[in-house]
Amino acid sequence: MQLPQAFTERMRSLLGDAGLSEYLAAMDETRPRSLRVNTLKTTPSEFLSVAGAQLTPNGVIPEGYFIPEGFPVGTNPLHAAGLFYMQEPSAQLPAALLAPEPGETVLDLCAAPGGKTGQLAMYMKNEGLLIANEPVTNRAQVLNGTKERLGMTNTVVTSLSPDVLCPALYECCDRVLADAPCSGEGMFRKEPDAVRYWSPAHVTACADRQRLILGSAALAVRPGGKLCYSTCTFSPEEDEETVAFFLKAHPEFRLTEEHKLFPHTSTGEGQYAALFEKTDHTPCDELPRYKETRPAKPDKAALQLAEAFLGDTFRTRPQGELRVLPDGRVLLTDAPLPAALSGLRIVSAGVLVGELKKNRVEPAHALFMAYPSDMFRRSEEPDPELLLRFLRGEAIPCANDRKGYMPVTVSGHAVGFGKAANGTLKNHIPKGLRFR
Repeated sequence: MQLPQAFTERMRSLLGDAGLSEYLAAMDETRPRSLRVNTLKTTPSEFLSVAGAQLTPNGVIPEGYFIPEGFPVGTNPLHAAGLFYMQEPSAQLPAALLAPEPGETVLDLCAAPGGKTGQLAMYMKNEGLLIANEPVTNRAQVLNGTKERLGMTNTVVTSLSPDVLCPALYECCDRVLADAPCSGEGMFRKEPDAVRYWSPAHVTACADRQRLILGSAALAVRPGGKLCYSTCTFSPEEDEETVAFFLKAHPEFRLTEEHKLFPHTSTGEGQYAALFEKTDHTPCDELPRYKETRPAKPDKAALQLAEAFLGDTFRTRPQGELRVLPDGRVLLTDAPLPAALSGLRIVSAGVLVGELKKNRVEPAHALFMAYPSDMFRRSEEPDPELLLRFLRGEAIPCANDRKGYMPVTVSGHAVGFGKAANGTLKNHIPKGLRFR
């Protein structure tokens, strides 16, 4: 791999001559591909039994596995069902380090595309409140898609600048992950385009932004809570020096763990992670005052319609409170939201049940991806050929006596849903998610 000379010399200063040689040799090796089994939907042993290939543990987390050459992803029904997420091994470290517990309030501050968010939800077992934030609007939509595919029911997706969101969540969160945008030095082997954008000036600009992000993140952590700062870069300016800057500015935090992974010293590409504990309040004289919006009076008829739909669709009603938004969207939310969020931009909250249209509920793909198939009154598991046709967006045949909306499954897990009538299961997989 051709690396910038200035970068190579910086790595020589960081690693020494011998370490640089080992690093460069690793960069010329084939990059191992890895996935994380999504235990919100399955277990590692269950997944291995249906994976159709020999997978080997990656040694970072128990749910992480290397995949062999040729293992399908984009056209794999198990991927469509959300049973696994493609995640580079070292990227699995920060969420494991933060290790949130069920019932906590957790913030993933720079969350897209959602791999670490899904890992946090996995540790939380979908219990408590997980706020996944992505400031860039189109990336927030990608994050929301990951949330739906992985079956994250306790998650609120927001799209706000950290300096807006964190003061609003002042000392609300038990744990905060700040996986900050960086110069991407640890991604050079995975994403060669990152090499083109690298420069010492870019490193400096990233470090400046990271210090602002960390300063904002400090506000959201409650006393006694934890903050994990991570990057996928090696530069001391963005890693150790940013941590030192943060600790000097925030004596209410103490550093409890610090890790730095390189391609030649770990099973992954590259990662830096620092874990802090907050020992006291973060001073903040002028917190923003958000005018809380009063929730509209619930439309009883709309709620009754939504409840009737759930009763017809589910054998066991999912937990949570139904909410009907002014635009007709119907949500099912488990945890109460912090009051300050009511005045801020929320992309999604809980599970999107569907949309009210002409006195009926038009169900959403997210609803069928969120819950086990045995909770539904009806489900359909076609043979592999019919399943692939369905994943491509086609209608498929079904028994004549089958009627209504139902998930279509692989190994008992939904890949989408359809509506059965007169021996045909009409396809309702969103066009952007269909196999090509």
